[in-house]
Amino acid sequence: MSRKTSIPVNHFGDEYDRGISIEKIAIRDLHNFEGVRRSERHDRHTFHLLEKGTVTIEIDFQKYKITSPSVIYMHPDQVHRLITFEHVSVSTWAINNYNLNPEYLKLLEDITPVKPLALKKETFSVLSEAVCLCLKFAERGDDKLHHSLLRDSCNALVAFVVSLYLAQSASTDDLSRFEVITKAFRKELDRNYVTARRPAEYARALNISVAYLNECVKNATGYTVSWHIQQRIILEAKRLLHHSGKSVKEIAAELGYDDYPYFSRLFIKVTGLTALAFRSKNHD
Repeated sequence: MSRKTSIPVNHFGDEYDRGISIEKIAIRDLHNFEGVRRSERHDRHTFHLLEKGTVTIEIDFQKYKITSPSVIYMHPDQVHRLITFEHVSVSTWAINNYNLNPEYLKLLEDITPVKPLALKKETFSVLSEAVCLCLKFAERGDDKLHHSLLRDSCNALVAFVVSLYLAQSASTDDLSRFEVITKAFRKELDRNYVTARRPAEYARALNISVAYLNECVKNATGYTVSWHIQQRIILEAKRLLHHSGKSVKEIAAELGYDDYPYFSRLFIKVTGLTALAFRSKNHD
């Protein structure tokens, strides 16, 4: 493994730092494509419309084989790598928090993480036509309102994809009280897992008792609040072990653990492996 201080971040070659990008690429020869097997995060929210071909991708240690036509959304926190692809044609658009409609940003935070979504023929046709229009706007760099056109058209694509994901999941109105509380807990956990590691801290943030929070989460997921906290911390540890060259002690400190031996014991408890054994087993 090359020595990397942190997980590589793809900035999409955004030379003007607009925070928005869109492109369409066709790839046949994976041997000459540098993106294969390179683990990275993106510096923005990314959406990939697979128009032709088949792709195998790993996202946070979960492998997915995606066949066209499909769409996949990836949050900036997620680490991923391409493993294989065959005769691929894909359109990708990416947008940062600043340019993303606040309503869509909230919805994306709510649904993360998601799996690839297979598209029906009619849905694919509509999305593909919308992407083509957005690509044309992107090419018109001399237009007075070029950035606005690009931002608004990309936001429209985001809204369409989010609506597809929401259509396959239960609406908030259909959620039980247990599920509503669990959803709120998970949002708090994603924001604060480095600094808040006790169930009481999350119960306080949600204005409920620890006992009730545990009851809700256990009923909705089958696992306790403490289990979810540990899983979230160890997921980030796995990302750093697999995709960066930081030492286990450095990773422990980054995740808020000054007590390095305690962190090591926690990693073994959750994964069944030492941190170094996990790194060796999952070596790129």
